[in-house]
Amino acid sequence: MSVVILYGTETGNSELVADAISDVLAVDHDPSIYDMSEFAVEDLDPADFLVVICSTYGEGELPTGAEPFAEELDAVDPDLTGLRFAVFGLGDTVYGETFNRGGEIMAEMLTKRGATQVGEHARHDNSSPIKPAKFATEWAEGIVGVIDPVNAH
Repeated sequence: MSVVILYGTETGNSELVADAISDVLAVDHDPSIYDMSEFAVEDLDPADFLVVICSTYGEGELPTGAEPFAEELDAVDPDLTGLRFAVFGLGDTVYGETFNRGGEIMAEMLTKRGATQVGEHARHDNSSPIKPAKFATEWAEGIVGVIDPVNAH
């Protein structure tokens, strides 16, 4: 099973998180990392496990880097039945109601098309003292078992 890591970012934090998650998952898998702005919706494969990393921008919107992928999801409206995915969101609690909305939007867009979200939905808070990459490393260790439950350690 291939692991595909997609990140949507405004300032680059999601890319750093993607690298940290990839480092953990590389022990048992050979993850591929893609910027959402450069990934085609038709390349989503239900045989893969998808990790979505998405920051939140502005008033709870998707970051610029995630917009082309989201727009293509809406335009193509693919059947993603069988696709399993996990989400790591980035946000800041100073934004209250829109905290971590970017990751939630991506999860909603995928589940609306038949994909199944598994594992804990991570919500990193930029106001916390924990760096995003450290939080991502711990989270990734927790999702290893849901990626390929048959071969979990």
